[in-house]
This record gives sequence, C-alpha cells and structure tokens, in this order.
Amino acid sequence: MNQSNEHSPVFKALNLILGRSRFLVFVAVLAVMMTAFSLFLIGAIQAMDALYTAWARVLRGEFSSHGISMSLNLNIVSTMLEAVVFYLVGVGLYSLFISPLNVAVALGIESLTDLESKVLSVIVVIMGATFLQHFVRWKDPIATLEFGVSMAMVVVSLVTLQWLGHRATEIQKSYSLRTQNRAQHEMFHESMEQHEVQSDGSSETTISD
Repeated sequence: MNQSNEHSPVFKALNLILGRSRFLVFVAVLAVMMTAFSLFLIGAIQAMDALYTAWARVLRGEFSSHGISMSLNLNIVSTMLEAVVFYLVGVGLYSLFISPLNVAVALGIESLTDLESKVLSVIVVIMGATFLQHFVRWKDPIATLEFGVSMAMVVVSLVTLQWLGHRATEIQKSYSLRTQNRAQHEMFHESMEQHEVQSDGSSETTISD
C-alpha cells in the first residue's frame, strides 16, 4: 500500500470509523456496571437481613456459636466478590478502550492481561469461599472431599494461567512498552487513529480526526 492510498479520504474515513468503534465497548461497560451495582445492592440487603435475623434471635434469648450463620455470611461474601468481578471488568474495559481512569491504574489494570489477572484472583477467592461454605455445613464428608479436590484442580489451572499471563506481559513490556504508551497517549489525548510502523522498527500515529 503506497503513501497516497494511506492518506486518501476513503482510508482516512475508515481509520476514523474503525478507531472510534472502540466506543462500542461502552455498551458492555454499562451492562456489567449495572450488574455490579445490582449485586452490591443484593449483597447489602442480604447482610441487613442476616443482621436482623441474628439480633432477633439474640433478643429472644437464642445464642449461636457464630452469632450469625457462617454459611449465610459466606454467601454474602460470595455475592460481594461477584460484584467486584463485574466492577473490575467494567472499569477495566472503560479505561482500556474509552478513556484512561486513575482507579484502573491504581488497581493495576493497564492491559487486558492485567484485567484477566485481577478477575482470576477474585474468582479464586470466590471459589475458596464457596468451598468453605460447603465445609462449614459438613453434611456429606465424601461429597465435600470430592468437591474440594475438583475445585483445587480448577484453582491450580487458574493460577497457572494467571502466572503465564503475567510472564507474557513482562516479556511484552520489555519490548513494546514505549510504543504502547505513545499509542495510548495519541489515541486518547490527541484523537489520532492510524498507527504507522516505520522501517527502522519505531512507530508513530499519523492520522488525526
């Protein structure tokens, strides 16, 4: 493709349309943030219901070794952590595709691999809380053991995937961090959409709105 074609009105329009298509991600961001808000609200209602039930029993003179049911507590924790997963996805996608957010950088989400790592970390915690919930009930020891072993296998797989993703990110950053940072700055702050790869290996963004 020659230089004249790259800067023709048609290619400029295509570059602009495809570059701005990232704003379609806002639909997903809106959906997951609404889901996160709903889960936070549901978790809060569950917590208030658990507290009301616990204090009602105390006022009736009924005392439990845990005060509030441990399994119910863990269910609240699981709900809140599920909300955190959706929140991380929403904030991460918005920061990566639409406009950088300090909260995403503070959480360590600067790439899709970082987002994947954070989500996997929370999922592992959710799985641990779920297993503890089954362990506390202790209705069927054999089934609990089988559930724990199967969950441990999944956790090992997720942790391995997380480690491989982190390693791949470190390798990628050592080669292309400056290029990626420049492209992000030009895309978000200068409205430049086309990325030009030069013959000497460097690159720059050349087409603006």
